[in-house]
Amino acid sequence: MDLLRLIFDIGIKCFFFFCRLISFFTHLSILTTTATMANGELNDDEVWVWTQIKAEARRDAELEPALASYLYSTILSHSSLRQSLSFHLGNKLSSSTLLSTLLYDIFLNSFSTDPILRAATVADLRAVRVRDPACVSFSQCLLNYKGFLACQTHRVSHKLWNQSRRPLALALQSRIADVFAVDIHPAAKIGKGILLDHATGVVIGETAVIGNNVSILHHVTLGGTGKAGGDRHPKIGDGVLIGAGATILGNVKIGKGAKIGAGAVVLIDVPPRTTAVGNPARLVGGKEKPSKLEDVPGESMDHTSFISEWSDYII
Repeated sequence: MDLLRLIFDIGIKCFFFFCRLISFFTHLSILTTTATMANGELNDDEVWVWTQIKAEARRDAELEPALASYLYSTILSHSSLRQSLSFHLGNKLSSSTLLSTLLYDIFLNSFSTDPILRAATVADLRAVRVRDPACVSFSQCLLNYKGFLACQTHRVSHKLWNQSRRPLALALQSRIADVFAVDIHPAAKIGKGILLDHATGVVIGETAVIGNNVSILHHVTLGGTGKAGGDRHPKIGDGVLIGAGATILGNVKIGKGAKIGAGAVVLIDVPPRTTAVGNPARLVGGKEKPSKLEDVPGESMDHTSFISEWSDYII
């Protein structure tokens, strides 16, 4: 019994020592981040979000000791969001022949040299935290939301594509598909404030363009219509909401603030602030005088309010 009590006491002391060590490095990292901000390398939003993430990770480490080592290695040991994200993506996407250290260097270089890339990442974090009721913290989004992680990896692959490093960009596309079950061609252009909710089965083609503050649910396809080349994929306006399982094919335009219902199949343009539902899709309210949306569905995440005014909906 005395030996067991001694082992228990040592374990308790080690645990509290580890917690104090985490606290020390957390405060050290905050000081480093503040100094970096003073040098003009970080903007206020990035610093604020990173401070929140560190505080959340520290709280979670104290509440769940089993995660303390994981949270330390992925978040608390890093001095910036770009370092933490690069480390996490490198580990998530690595393989036996594509090493995590190599990926870490690629990601960190991309984020460190591109403030627009970092601003988009922060906007995506905010979008997920605000729009997804299941998201309880920024740190949970950073660590566990594969839609967010897939989108950040795509941003780097798109940057590499534009730098004519296309074999590497395509390799990252393949790893995104393998690990996150999301297939985004590296040439596709994606704005900021993007929510890929659940994300499984999302397919976005080469010439697709997605605006800002767009929300897309799982099993959405932004595809072509066959073997035609050239500009052949959808153009999604700002503030659009695309419901689960929707399919949008061809070089069609989805207007700003429009809503595409779950399971809809869209082959022609959808006007701004209207709702398209069904297969083939039709406008709620009719083609001549479609019902107009007052909110921005990509931000409100309102999927079903139109049904109460749709006379054809009968059970």
